[in-house]
Amino acid sequence: MAELVRDTQPEACIDIEQVAPDYEAQAREAGNRPGGLLAYLLLGIFFGIVLIKSEVASWFRIQEMFRFQSFHMYGVIGSAVVVAGLSVQLIKRLRLKTIHGEPIEIQPKIWGRGVRYWLGGILFGLGWGLLGACPGPMFALLGSGVTVMVVAIASAMLGTWAYAVLRPRLPH
Repeated sequence: MAELVRDTQPEACIDIEQVAPDYEAQAREAGNRPGGLLAYLLLGIFFGIVLIKSEVASWFRIQEMFRFQSFHMYGVIGSAVVVAGLSVQLIKRLRLKTIHGEPIEIQPKIWGRGVRYWLGGILFGLGWGLLGACPGPMFALLGSGVTVMVVAIASAMLGTWAYAVLRPRLPH
């Protein structure tokens, strides 16, 4: 599998910086020291605990949502959409910058006919409904002892790798 990744042209990858051989040195130069990533790990653990305690990662809650039996998940998703929308507007209006002083630019979406978004959403929704978890809570579920999520995470990683390999041949 590693040979296939090496044979792929860097232009075909989503982010060339991620496949550069000296990415670790570049990260250190940019101030992203491995010890500094501890804060992100702790934040991720906290977020996972919140997902489990709020039952957002619960298979039963997700099934209730898809069967329109409960408002719980719709309330969580709806509040996340509102917070995200307000955050984007604040970033744009206040012209916020990154911690490195670079302006945050949010590029407008090129919709075209929107087919790729509809198909992607349908595939994502089918996977979410069948598995009972979307990508974020898969790690929280694994951390809470649902060991079958190892298969789901491995499948998601394989799907991501397959997309990176097939991306140049897909209609975008």
